[in-house]
Amino acid sequence: MPGPQRDAARTRRMLLSTAARVISERGAGVSLDLVAREAGVSKGGLLHHFSTREALLLGLVEHLVEEVDAAVDRALDPADTAPGSFARAWIRSTFEDLSDGTLAHERATLVGILGTVPEVVRRIREAGERWSQRLAHDGLDAQRVVLISRACDGATMASLFQRQLGQRELDEERELLLALTRETGPLVDMSTEAHRRRAAPGAKRVSRDQKS
Repeated sequence: MPGPQRDAARTRRMLLSTAARVISERGAGVSLDLVAREAGVSKGGLLHHFSTREALLLGLVEHLVEEVDAAVDRALDPADTAPGSFARAWIRSTFEDLSDGTLAHERATLVGILGTVPEVVRRIREAGERWSQRLAHDGLDAQRVVLISRACDGATMASLFQRQLGQRELDEERELLLALTRETGPLVDMSTEAHRRRAAPGAKRVSRDQKS
């Protein structure tokens, strides 16, 4: 990449990093003047990269998605060709972020704040659907996929509302989720489970009460 293009890319990344921090602290309604001042550039310099506040917010979410994609790609093991390889990379990248408490907290806060902007919500949902499809076609039963996906999402959001977990706790949770990827079949036979619920004494009593 030629020098001027490299410098422009570096400036763009710096602006996005600054905007992420400022918006996490002040909310999505921050002015471009404040972002430019915090980044140490003129407002004109900021407008050269992002012509409106909406363009800056979209740039932020696209940058966030790119960071997630890059983290998962780094966590993918080229030698791992078994079913669940993408799920394992997803788990490892999630818990790598959680090990850096500041990064996970800032990202979760940023997504929550940006979730008030309709176009940003659409972009986030598009990325989420793409990731969900990759997990769904990773060779694991849907029961395993939904538990892994929800657990990773929950662990990330918990960084906002609960104490930061120690590394030992994070490692234990990561290994628990990784263990779910080492087999591919369903965890529970739902037809048997439904039959068991129907056969339970309480279920029969409720059924009789409803008929009466």
